Amino acid sequence: MEDRATRIPFGALVFWLTLAGMGCGEDGDASPEAGASDSMGETQTIGKEESPVEDASMAGGAGSGADSMDEDSDPVESSTGERPQDGRTFTIDEATLPFEALEGIESDRWTGVLDGAGYRIEVPTEWNGILVMYAHGYVGTSEALRVSTPPIREHLIEQGYAWAASSYSRNYYDVRAGVEDTNALALAFTEIAADNGRMLDEPVKRYLMGHSMGGHVTGAAIEKEAMETAANQVTYAAALPMCGVMGDLELFNYFAAYHLAAQHLAGTPVAMTPEDFMAVRMETQDALFTEYPTMTTAAGDQLKMIVQNLTGGARPLFDEGFAARTWQDAVWGTFGRDGTINGILELPVVDTRMVEYQLDDDPALSEEEEKFNAEVARAEPAPEPNPLREDGVRWIPVIHGEIDIPVLSLHTLGDLFVPFHMQQIYRRRVDEMGNGEHLVQRAIRGSAHCGFSQAEQVAAFDALAAWEQDGVKPEGDDVLDPEVVSAADYGCRFTDNGAPACP
Repeated sequence: MEDRATRIPFGALVFWLTLAGMGCGEDGDASPEAGASDSMGETQTIGKEESPVEDASMAGGAGSGADSMDEDSDPVESSTGERPQDGRTFTIDEATLPFEALEGIESDRWTGVLDGAGYRIEVPTEWNGILVMYAHGYVGTSEALRVSTPPIREHLIEQGYAWAASSYSRNYYDVRAGVEDTNALALAFTEIAADNGRMLDEPVKRYLMGHSMGGHVTGAAIEKEAMETAANQVTYAAALPMCGVMGDLELFNYFAAYHLAAQHLAGTPVAMTPEDFMAVRMETQDALFTEYPTMTTAAGDQLKMIVQNLTGGARPLFDEGFAARTWQDAVWGTFGRDGTINGILELPVVDTRMVEYQLDDDPALSEEEEKFNAEVARAEPAPEPNPLREDGVRWIPVIHGEIDIPVLSLHTLGDLFVPFHMQQIYRRRVDEMGNGEHLVQRAIRGSAHCGFSQAEQVAAFDALAAWEQDGVKPEGDDVLDPEVVSAADYGCRFTDNGAPACP
């Protein structure tokens, strides 16, 4: 396929589309490339920079989520190039930072700005010495920064935990800023307390929790790589990533794979610019749906099976998630990007070359599937688009699975925006690193992105705390066994949201 591929310069593409904020788990700025099958049925590959160096082995593969460099490669200097993100400015309105006291609970509440990022901090009168850092999800591309309060704030304060949350100093899908600014706030905690008249000892422990993009922040910040490369280095004792982008770059590969499959099945020219995609979007949807997104055509049935397999395989709530217009619109809204994750990178990183499309539940490729995989357009990254750096964590931090602390994760089964397969990727990576004993995962029956109840989040946090403090490892779900995941009652064990009913 590599020899046959026709490369189109990524510079011919443009980035586009701002996703509006969508609640606690707003996430997933995506930049998939687009390609098209030509009349000869050969694969057209797009997105890779035209360069004297065209060796595919150097093409910064995102397919495995591994380094885009060799293990022994040196980090690049901070002066290497400039991204669109570097030229953007962001502001924090300090008037938006103060927050109300909880009724009947005594605590100190502080707000302010640290290195361009707004923050909120709350410490109960009877503090147990543990600081919980909260990492928020994607909030869009606005210049205005904002701080999100942890959804389980009241529970944390009632149990004696202090918490702190940063707005991050930059919006867009800037996980690097999320890691560095959250860590910086954790390190400044006692100094901020002293400045506000309360003398506190350093926290005896720090926990980290986050939703969606904040899950990516959480997963990355506890990795060995961040411990070694972050400008602001913090050691966390436990972590709770929820609806997180635990497969890092694989999220954007999924968006691109969905896009390319949809247009291939619809027979429409694969859009190379956002404007081109908008011009054929309705034609594409009409070929796949008789009523978008709830009723599919024959080609749409194939797309639905492809998406099911791309997002975690047969499982409860997938049908509900596929039919959820809010989240389908969010995913379709990512189609037509240029592969730089909306300017977070200088060069395109999206890679669908290793995606194996499946039209049924049989993992063996049929003749029809082999033909589909040979003909569908493929997105290809530039060489080394996301290397290690010497000025902090890499632009899009990678989650390798190198953890040595208790980690408990939650994910809804029907989520198509940050799909359930993020947890499968995470499990495989952690297991491959020999760290499986440190990870517990829970599947929640729901179709909304980050659609967790308070009860589910509180139960997860308390289970994590008991694990870290008392050595009582909590129970979880097997996310890899297809027979387990596809069972009618999968996800019932830890679901506490009233619906949908378990069999």
